[in-house]
Amino acid sequence: MSDSWLYKHVPALDRRVHRLGLAANFGLSAGGCEAAFDAGLNYVFWTPRMDTMTPVLKARLQQDRERMVVATGPTTGWFGSHLKRATDKLLLTLNTDYIDVFQLFWLGKTSAWTQGTIEALLELRESGKVRRIGVSIHDRARAGTLAQDSPLDLLMVRYNAAHPGAEQDIFPHIEATRTATVAYTATRWRKLLKRPRAWTGRVPTAADCYRFCLSNDAVDIVLCGPKTEDQLLANLEGLAKGPMQDDEMAWMREFGRVVHG
Repeated sequence: MSDSWLYKHVPALDRRVHRLGLAANFGLSAGGCEAAFDAGLNYVFWTPRMDTMTPVLKARLQQDRERMVVATGPTTGWFGSHLKRATDKLLLTLNTDYIDVFQLFWLGKTSAWTQGTIEALLELRESGKVRRIGVSIHDRARAGTLAQDSPLDLLMVRYNAAHPGAEQDIFPHIEATRTATVAYTATRWRKLLKRPRAWTGRVPTAADCYRFCLSNDAVDIVLCGPKTEDQLLANLEGLAKGPMQDDEMAWMREFGRVVHG
């Protein structure tokens, strides 16, 4: 499979990344994290709660900092002063000089987009402690507005075969701004991996769900959260099939409609 499918230069990040991003919030072991990095994955969604990943990630950052792209942020982000303190704590935990992507998580629920938080994010980016700023968000209409008119470099949004609304509400707005787009919940919390009642066709694998997301040119990276190294390797093997063809996309969309109900 060509590198143009598995890897992509993302202008908003000014980095070449493996299009399968790694999160270890489902308990992937340290050995599994090592295997992921050895396989070329270099976009990492990390929080200090991902304790099995932390020592492995710290070591990789010391070995080749410019290759790795770390996206992280505080558990909550309501005030600018808190964001600044949280940044210093995250830098200390990872023993690094900068964070690649500093995010507000679940905007509107656990963090706020206010004048105070905006100013803090911009100051952090200007200081060099943070290279890029982003948010994770479920509100598609609001995400579309932020893509059009905000200083954000990256949006992390829900997108999968059962929830394809980003195709209308978000993706058209990122074309002009070239905002980086990270898709998450690709398997809809594994519901897209289970057979619904009355469905007699093939059931997708996790790799199928990731291929569905990445077959849309608007998606730069899709996050995976394997529990085991075997799941990680299966994801990589499946991803190597490349973009989905029209018949596969039609199958995934129909399956997603059935799952969504």
